[in-house]
Amino acid sequence: MADCLFCQIVAGEVPSKEVVSGEKTYAFFDINPGAPVHFLVVPRHHITDAAQVDPGHAEIVAEMFVTARAGAEATGIADGGYRLVFNVGPHALNSVPHLHMHVLGGQQMGWPPGIEPGQ
Repeated sequence: MADCLFCQIVAGEVPSKEVVSGEKTYAFFDINPGAPVHFLVVPRHHITDAAQVDPGHAEIVAEMFVTARAGAEATGIADGGYRLVFNVGPHALNSVPHLHMHVLGGQQMGWPPGIEPGQ
């Protein structure tokens, strides 16, 4: 999609700092990081968001997780752990309508407000 920011990044039309790359995916550092290490994993093929994923996207979604793990290893956060996040829609603050997984790490993560272990 010509007007999609992440499609433009994947096409090399908008600069990004690559973390790792796969046949069906591309990972790059977030320009507004929420953790010491914060990168995004996007499919090279445009999918609007996780609500649009169907069984035909199985290989792409699987590769997104493999790319996230490879990126975690490449950035040194794999051993300490990392968080994977998909945001869907405006209430989740999804600002770019292209499926993407946030990979966050490099620090001890806290529990979301109102959530405690064991709940």
